[in-house]
Amino acid sequence: MSLLSYFSFGKQKILNEGIRRLNFLAAALHALQGVLILVFSSTGGVRPITTSFLTQDQLASQSGGQPILVQATHHLFDLNLAYVVAAFFFINAIAHLLAATRLRRKFEEGLKNGVNRVRWIDFAISSGVMMTAVALVVGIYDISSLLMIFGLTALMGLTTALIEINKPVQLNYWLGIFAGVLAWLVVILYTWGAHVWGTALPAYAYAVAISLLLLFAAIAANFYLQYKKLGHWENYVFGERVYIILSFAAKTILGWLIFAGTLR
Repeated sequence: MSLLSYFSFGKQKILNEGIRRLNFLAAALHALQGVLILVFSSTGGVRPITTSFLTQDQLASQSGGQPILVQATHHLFDLNLAYVVAAFFFINAIAHLLAATRLRRKFEEGLKNGVNRVRWIDFAISSGVMMTAVALVVGIYDISSLLMIFGLTALMGLTTALIEINKPVQLNYWLGIFAGVLAWLVVILYTWGAHVWGTALPAYAYAVAISLLLLFAAIAANFYLQYKKLGHWENYVFGERVYIILSFAAKTILGWLIFAGTLR
């Protein structure tokens, strides 16, 4: 090994140790917040999860002389928002812990090669749960819509991983944008409907949606800078450090905004 290679290896080892400590810290802080949410939340965050279906309106069918179908809603179960908020904290805690322990070798190899599967799998699942929490806050209780929002948001995260693995494939890029925009469009339509036809949403609900949208945009900007290797982002590890901080900020702000608005 040449002297230059030796110093390069030593510098990379120091950077990896720094990321490992940051992963341990992030895991601990996320887990702590998940526990605090569960301990201090009230039952005010319970939401009815429903499904819609077509059924025959007996009275209208009898008077009309032919079967008339109408939409009906069935209550499936109740879901406390506290469990959803705690879930994305715990998912992130597990991901950071695995990156620092069991998956450390693969994680550090990914950092070296500019491909981070651990990050994007975590982002796909946790961001899907976060968007589900936002959907519940703005009044989306239909299980089909919730599953669609979760799936589209998760798809957005997974296509980001594909961009790193199969660089550059434009289809992956546009597929991710389409999935993310479609999920947000559903949330925006419900928010708009509450404002136009209802009594509008409480202020915290708007704050929840706007803050998550801005933080998602910041994470996307970090990925762009890292992918293009601009400035400090030329070092992939720097971008990973920024991502960990942004991810922590996104979940912390979203979690405690929901807690302040409906769980305390």
